[in-house]
Amino acid sequence: MGNASEPTRLRTSGLAVRHFIVGAPLTYSWLAVLGVTTIIQRNVPKRELHTLVLDDSTNIKHLLRDPLEVLFNSLLWIDGRFWWPYLLLFTLFLAPAEHWLGQLRWLTVGLSAHIIATYISEGLLFVAIRYHDAPERLVQARDIGVSYFLVGVIAVLAYRIARPWRWGYLGVLFVIFGFPLITMDRELNFTAIGHFASILIGLCFYPMTRERRRQPWTPANLRTAFRRLGSREPSA
Repeated sequence: MGNASEPTRLRTSGLAVRHFIVGAPLTYSWLAVLGVTTIIQRNVPKRELHTLVLDDSTNIKHLLRDPLEVLFNSLLWIDGRFWWPYLLLFTLFLAPAEHWLGQLRWLTVGLSAHIIATYISEGLLFVAIRYHDAPERLVQARDIGVSYFLVGVIAVLAYRIARPWRWGYLGVLFVIFGFPLITMDRELNFTAIGHFASILIGLCFYPMTRERRRQPWTPANLRTAFRRLGSREPSA
């Protein structure tokens, strides 16, 4: 019985993984695109890559000239050489949020965080440059990646978590993304500002989450799911 149950458990696990991935098509389609662009990043010459990435950066110069193009294109690159951390983050946060919110709400939260946080951070940078508190070369700063979208969705996911776990989750977020903000020295850290703004933007979507009436998540849910998966027996 034990030998026969092992293949069944593997099939059950495989079906559960497939269901999870299929239920979050935007998350995993986007992740696949990022996989392709990461391969490009690792195989083109450094000078060509610098030009390619800089052309898609959401810096002040490009936001004034062609904002829609760079706001979209910047979401197609990761800020680094390694793709696997994004696989982990997308699976832990973006996919569950897409399952919960649905595609349209998920996109609304993420894109709002990406666009608004970009303009907040770059707008403050523009003011700093104008008043000579930041070097003028930063009008063409490199600013690409998915982090504002990701952080906005991570923040709204707090409303999926039952109290008091929700407050611990939010506390961790504010510590992680607030620390770089409060430890800024004289030089403006526009990325830290963007990340913190993304948290606040994501939390502003509480009214939208109230429409998704589902049982709040607790750590006990995870333990129950593993227990059920481990106790499944093959059908006769």
